[in-house]
Amino acid sequence: MKRIFSGVQPTGNLHLGNYLGAIRNFARLQDDYECIYCVVDMHAITMWQDPAELQANTREVTATYLAAGIDAKRHIIFNQSQVPAHAELAWVFNCVTRLGWLNRMTQFKDKAGKHRENASAGLYVYPALMAADILLYKATHVPVGEDQKQHLELTRDVAQKFNNDFGKDIFPIVEPLIYGEATRVMSLRDGAKKMSKSDPSDYSRITFTDGPDEIAQKIRKAKTDPQPLPDSTDGFEGRPEAANLITIYAALADITADDVLADYGGQQFSDFKKALTDLAVEKLGPVGQEMQRLMADPAYVDSILKDGAERAEAIARPILKEVYEAVGFLNVR
Repeated sequence: MKRIFSGVQPTGNLHLGNYLGAIRNFARLQDDYECIYCVVDMHAITMWQDPAELQANTREVTATYLAAGIDAKRHIIFNQSQVPAHAELAWVFNCVTRLGWLNRMTQFKDKAGKHRENASAGLYVYPALMAADILLYKATHVPVGEDQKQHLELTRDVAQKFNNDFGKDIFPIVEPLIYGEATRVMSLRDGAKKMSKSDPSDYSRITFTDGPDEIAQKIRKAKTDPQPLPDSTDGFEGRPEAANLITIYAALADITADDVLADYGGQQFSDFKKALTDLAVEKLGPVGQEMQRLMADPAYVDSILKDGAERAEAIARPILKEVYEAVGFLNVR
């Protein structure tokens, strides 16, 4: 069976964009792929994290995976730092990855901002660790959002260069999986900006801890424009907020944006927002409640991570051994 690897950073405050763009799709892929889902805590520390919060956030992401329907018995859920082979393969890939490739990574530029010289070396070589995460398990497919496509291209480049440099066909050339409506969910306060946990406004996002009242209030306050809803997606031109709310509804309902507009085109936003609120509460409420129930049992969540790490290690270690032999590392143990 084809194998998927993907992960979510444990930086807290998971939101609607994380769910529609990644976590919901993780659960839907379980019947067609062997799935390895990681909480990428090593990636998280490329930016400073409070240690206690990092531990809590790692459990939160794990609980969200489970609440969204990922079966930890059939598939693997673990946190990255518990399988040292990720860091070991990342170093090999640091020696394969070219500086020119890293210099083209737009996410580094976005996260480092104007203070590039103060950014960590880890943030700069982040894509090499991401390549190691994926290729350590010889994953064949990775579900990605639009903002991760560039990193996946680098993973493909690393795999091809390693295979060519050492004359071994060790790593597959990974294929992306991009699914459905709203793979890129935008801010409720600014349709031109991606929904983000770092946005200073709580009203920019819907989180898993929001109850029905909070969801209703955030959707009611979501930015719109004075025109009625368009009759088709052709009417989204210059209307990013309208496009965002329609695609969120489409993704939650598992229909297309044109299907939504067939029902709501020409109506006022006030009526549409009521329908969107009802749908969001219906779809997100049970996931949020189950996540919070699991968060109240940290011992159980930790047991899932422990079991997953042991199973991930069993897959990763022989592949790392294959890499070390190809590179020429002498094994005297």
